[in-house]
Amino acid sequence: MSITDIDTDIALSSALSNDDLRWLVAELRSDHAGETGAVAIYQGILRVTRHDDLREFAQRHLETEKSHLTKISELLPVVDQSRLLPIWKVAGYLTGAIPACFGPVAVFITIDAVETFVESHYRSQIQRLADCGEHEVRALLSSCLEDEVEHRNEARHLSPYEIGLAGRCWQWLVGAGSEFAVDLARKF
Repeated sequence: MSITDIDTDIALSSALSNDDLRWLVAELRSDHAGETGAVAIYQGILRVTRHDDLREFAQRHLETEKSHLTKISELLPVVDQSRLLPIWKVAGYLTGAIPACFGPVAVFITIDAVETFVESHYRSQIQRLADCGEHEVRALLSSCLEDEVEHRNEARHLSPYEIGLAGRCWQWLVGAGSEFAVDLARKF
């Protein structure tokens, strides 16, 4: 979002400094990229899996992620969106499709890892927005956060209690990849 757009649409109701506005644009860019990737994750799962229960799980979550993407898109003009969106779409698709090749448990472990990262990411943004006195974007991110935690909890409930070394390594890779993607999306 350009500083002018944010200043007009959001900052009038809060006391955001220019530094906070620049931070907010970068964060919304990363959120938009992340929700784009999340949509692609569920599309990848749906493309690969033939498990009816997993298809129902993925379809429900896909609709929620599409809703998040729409809401964040309304705040972030196209000019301020990540220039790496095609990469985030491919990465998200593969993050869904690859585990779907291995079955529902692999998918649930993946979703647990993604949503654990997203929870931390959104919580830190919400805290900074609270510190700045911003309410509008904070309310949107809080709503998204509730959905993401619900997705994580559902996936965690459906996955085995002990995921083993391979599962823990995969979760680490997914979390590290998510963090790397957010760092890039903030800049590009």
